[in-house]
Amino acid sequence: MRRKSRPGFTLVELLVVITIIGILISLLLPAVQAAREAARRAQCQNNLKQIGLAFLNHEQTHRHFPSDGWGPKWVGDPERGPGPKQPGGWGYNVLPFLEQEALYLLPTDGDPNTITTTQKAKAKEMFETPLAIMNCPTRRRPMAYASPSRGSGWLYINSDWPDVCGRTDYAANAGSSSGGAGSAHAPSSLEEADTFTGWMQADWNNGICYQRSQVTMGEIRDGSSNTYMVGEKYLNPDRYYDGRDGRDNEGIYIGSDQDNVSTTNILPYQDRPGIGGNGFGSAHAGGWNVALCDGSVRVMSYSIDATTHRYLGDRKDAQPIDASKL
Repeated sequence: MRRKSRPGFTLVELLVVITIIGILISLLLPAVQAAREAARRAQCQNNLKQIGLAFLNHEQTHRHFPSDGWGPKWVGDPERGPGPKQPGGWGYNVLPFLEQEALYLLPTDGDPNTITTTQKAKAKEMFETPLAIMNCPTRRRPMAYASPSRGSGWLYINSDWPDVCGRTDYAANAGSSSGGAGSAHAPSSLEEADTFTGWMQADWNNGICYQRSQVTMGEIRDGSSNTYMVGEKYLNPDRYYDGRDGRDNEGIYIGSDQDNVSTTNILPYQDRPGIGGNGFGSAHAGGWNVALCDGSVRVMSYSIDATTHRYLGDRKDAQPIDASKL
């Protein structure tokens, strides 16, 4: 009795099917990756929108935008208020306006004029707490990253040394000049702060947020829609995770430092392996995100005209902005 043959695939037909599936996958993957990056960019823009609103709410509540504190050896102290006596930077000062008041109050010790062991231990705990809103998802996850080695004599003044740090991918606009930031311009104790004369000169900065700043909305003479407030900062991709980039080696809550402010005398760039930098920039391929002083968020081109970029950092230069050069 003859058996009936069963229909099946030949080897050639199977190879053709596999090839077609491979082609379809190769066509779909870029679309999936593009969709994922679009979602990450939208999240980054939402982060900046919320941070921008926190800046504006701070200005309405305290009658000035957040200060950037004293210097990188200092972190926030909830009992020293929001003005020039506050050693912590903008990342600390906006916490109550990001629904993070408990974190803001963590270093409380009941004595604004003494640095106690309680304050330093609690400040360390705050230091080690990351905030998702402070990280661009295209660049890195919101987590506590490695704290770099202490180096030669480097210690925080009002915090114990953190084992890890929450870091920020965003920088406030300090203005259009090189200005300056760092421990060289900050006191080494609370007692010294009362008579310290080495603060950065006020005319070094013409932006929104810098050392001991108290910029009001009325002082933005060029218009809130023509002035940067806070945007993405440039980083070297090789140093995203190890804390060894000079502008990413501290935490979110420190005082004035290049980790948390940028100036517009440097053009923005997309992150490039092996290359450091101190300006604005991002990991996105199509441009970097910035919140303006009116609360709006824009995507800015890496090829923005250098003069226009500088004008957008200066709140009071009275120079017109040519929209065609953005």
